[in-house]
Formats: sequence, C-alpha cells, structure tokens
Amino acid sequence: MCNLSQNPKIQELDAFIAKINAKESDLIEVLHHAQNLFGYISEELLGHISEKISVPKSKIYGVVSFYSYFTTEPRGKNVINVCMGTACFVRGADKILREFESQLRMKTGETSIDGIFTIDSLRCVGACGLAPVVMVNDKVYGRVETGDVRRIISECEV
Repeated sequence: MCNLSQNPKIQELDAFIAKINAKESDLIEVLHHAQNLFGYISEELLGHISEKISVPKSKIYGVVSFYSYFTTEPRGKNVINVCMGTACFVRGADKILREFESQLRMKTGETSIDGIFTIDSLRCVGACGLAPVVMVNDKVYGRVETGDVRRIISECEV
C-alpha cells in the first residue's frame, strides 16, 4: 500500500473518512466517495478502506459486488448507460444499445482502449415517461432514437 498512501486522492479519501469519523455503518457513503474519486474500487483501495474503517475486506467486496453503481474495473471518462427497464425496452432500448455498440465499435460492458467510453446497461433510471432513456455520466437523455446516438457521442468529453 505504499504506492496508494502517496496518492493525493487517497489522502482526500482519508480526510473524508476522518471528517465523518467513518465506521461500518458509513460503508456505503465511504464507497461512494471512493468511487467518485477513483472511478472504481480496486482491490488495493478496498483493502485500504477495510483498514481505515475496520470492516473485513470480504464484507466490503460483498457490498461492492452487490450494488451495480460500484465497479471493480476502470471505467471510461464517459459511461454510457442505456436503460433496459420495461418501458425503455418496449420503446426500442435494445436497438439504441446496439447502435452505441456499432458507433463505438465495442460491446456492452467494455471500456474503450483510450479510456474515453464505457458502454453499459441498467435496469431502470426511474424516468419511464421519457423512455427510452440513456444516461451519460450524470446527464439524462430522454426519448432517444437510434438517430440520436451519434449526437450523444459527439457531446461527450474527450
């Protein structure tokens, strides 16, 4: 963990943990903060959090692997999530997902080699009235059609 302790992001995470006097009941909040800082929860980071808040690594891994928000793999700068909930699916979300795969030449669950894009799907974003819905990072696109995919990609940060 010598490499990790010198990282300014780990110092920021440690300051956050100290500020809230984190304990086991704060695990989700700590993981959210860590995910926002690092983009994913590496095994090394998981171990660091375990030591800092005295929670077994196995329990932390269980939480990280249970919630779809958390990831143990690096993600792209732009994470494209296509909602596959019922309302979105019946309005063509599968076609939209295939169009993102085609335009970016990658499959769902993959991250581009340059680290700019990750394509994924999720169950429901709770915006069924806007179906089909695509989220890019925190931005929601509603009533998306396959013809919108190129524009959505072009709006992403590179």
